[in-house]
Amino acid sequence: MTITTLSSREFNQDASRAKKVAKSGPVFITDRGRPAHVLLTIEEYQRITGGQQSIVELLAMPGVAEIDFAAPRLSDELYRPADLS
Repeated sequence: MTITTLSSREFNQDASRAKKVAKSGPVFITDRGRPAHVLLTIEEYQRITGGQQSIVELLAMPGVAEIDFAAPRLSDELYRPADLS
């Protein structure tokens, strides 16, 4: 794994280069010489996070609006009116 460090200016001037080198390892992006961001491939990110997605990420998936979903209705057996006498 190769670790690459780029300044913010270098990253802004050649983002495609940063994406290419991210395939071989993380790219640290610095602001005024201090690490500020890390660029990873999506595969590396998923490996690090265990591939888990949050509900927000799942709902943001393209095509989610076309999924037909009907939530089951609750039956009367699941609740009873409170006896307030």
